[in-house]
Amino acid sequence: MNKLEDLNLKELNYFCGSQTFSKISLYPNVKLTEGIMYVAENGYSWVVTDCLAILKFKLGKEDFVSIKLIVENEKAEIVYTNGNEKVLYKQKYDWTNAKQNLNLYYTNNTLMLSSEY
Repeated sequence: MNKLEDLNLKELNYFCGSQTFSKISLYPNVKLTEGIMYVAENGYSWVVTDCLAILKFKLGKEDFVSIKLIVENEKAEIVYTNGNEKVLYKQKYDWTNAKQNLNLYYTNNTLMLSSEY
């Protein structure tokens, strides 16, 4: 049986903290929480991989990064800040099937949902 993606991320509120961490081969030093894996497995893997690429290649020296996916009218923007609203980087998408805004944090080589911080 094939699992259907949940683009509305109905179970997102269940994630607070993480007992296990995952890694992907392109970024072996970065840990991904259970919440991030849920997001990636439900149609938002592009958000996770794009965030990891920007974090590695553009924001690698930052100790803490707040990441916001903002979805509106089938378009999206990911805004990276230092946590105090100083914008570090922005990335726009002319089309997306995403339905849910997301707030992520990156610190201590870990990408997590804001609720898992």
